[in-house]
Amino acid sequence: MNEVITIGVDLAKNVFQVHGIDGLGAVIIGRQLRRSQMLPFFKKQPPCLVGMEACATAHHWARQLVALGHAVKLMPPKYVKPYVKRNKNDMADAEAICEAVTRPTMRFVEIKTRDQQSVLMLHRTRQLFVRQRTTLINALRAHLAEFGIVAGVGRSGLERLLKVIEDGEDDRVPAAARDCLLALRDQLEMVKGQVLDADRHILAWHRSSEVSQRLDDIPGVGPLIATALVASVPDPHVFKSGRDLAAWIGLVPKQNSTGGKDRLGHISKAGNRYLRMLLVVGALSVIRRAKQVGYTRRPWLTKLLQRRSTKIAAIALANKIARTAWAMMAHGTFYQEPQSEVV
Repeated sequence: MNEVITIGVDLAKNVFQVHGIDGLGAVIIGRQLRRSQMLPFFKKQPPCLVGMEACATAHHWARQLVALGHAVKLMPPKYVKPYVKRNKNDMADAEAICEAVTRPTMRFVEIKTRDQQSVLMLHRTRQLFVRQRTTLINALRAHLAEFGIVAGVGRSGLERLLKVIEDGEDDRVPAAARDCLLALRDQLEMVKGQVLDADRHILAWHRSSEVSQRLDDIPGVGPLIATALVASVPDPHVFKSGRDLAAWIGLVPKQNSTGGKDRLGHISKAGNRYLRMLLVVGALSVIRRAKQVGYTRRPWLTKLLQRRSTKIAAIALANKIARTAWAMMAHGTFYQEPQSEVV
C-alpha cells in the first residue's frame, strides 16, 4: 500500500523519533527529526493517526498536528511501556507508541487547550510558592530554636517569632543571626504576596468559567478545586462514569485479587496526585466542620466515622465528591443536596 496511516512519535527536546506504518503494518517511515523539521515533515504527510505519549510538550505538539489535519491520540506512558520490545531506545519507543495507539482497548488522554494548560500552570506555580513558604517558616523556627526561642504552631506562633526577629533590643538573638533571619522574613513576605497573586488569578478564571462555578456548590469544593477539576478534565465523557474518574485520580483501593478472592489494600495513588490532595483536603474540611456543628445530612458518613478513622472517611468522601463532580460536568447539571438523606 505504501501510504502511511499510523505514525508513532517519541517526543524529546530537540531530536524526535518517528515510526510510520501502512495499512498492512509494514514499516514505511523510521527516522529522526530535528525540532525545526517536525511541522514541515507532517505537512507533507496525508492526514493520518498520530500517537504520542502524554508527557512534557505533548499537548503543544498535539494541537499543532491537529491543526494540520491529523488525528492525534495521547497515551499515558505506563500504558505504552508493555509494547516496547527488549531494550529501550528511541526507535523502540516510537515503534511501541505506533503499536499502542492502534489498540482498541487503549486509554487516551484528552488534548488540553492553551487556556486549560495556563490554569494548571497557575496551580503548579501556586503550589511551588506554598512549598517555599513552608520551607521558609520551618527555617525560621529551626534557627530560632537554636537560641532557645520557640513558639506554638500556627499563624499566631509565627507572628510572635517575627516580632522577636524585628525587635533589635532582644539580646537573645545575636546580630549576625538577626541579619540572616531578617532576610528570611523578607523572602517569606514576598512569597506570601506571590501566593495571594496566584489566588487572585485563579479566582478570576473561576468566575469566567460556568462549569467551575457550578462545581463550587459542592460541599468541600472551592474555586481552587473547581478550577483544577475543569482544567484537568477537558472532556468528562472520556470517563464512562464517576467511578472511572475517581479511579483515575487514585481514590480507590489497590487490588491484588486472584482466584476469585478479592484483596483490597490502600488507595492506589494512581493518576493525578495534585487533584487527589485537593479533594482529600476538601473532604477533611467538610468532616471538621461537621464535627463542630453536628451532622444533619449524609448519615452514611456519620456511621463511617463511628467505625473508621477520620482519614479513611475523608478518602470515601473525596471519592464521592469526584463522582458528583463528574456527573455535573458530564450532564451539565447543578448540585442538589441529597434530600432523601435528611435526618
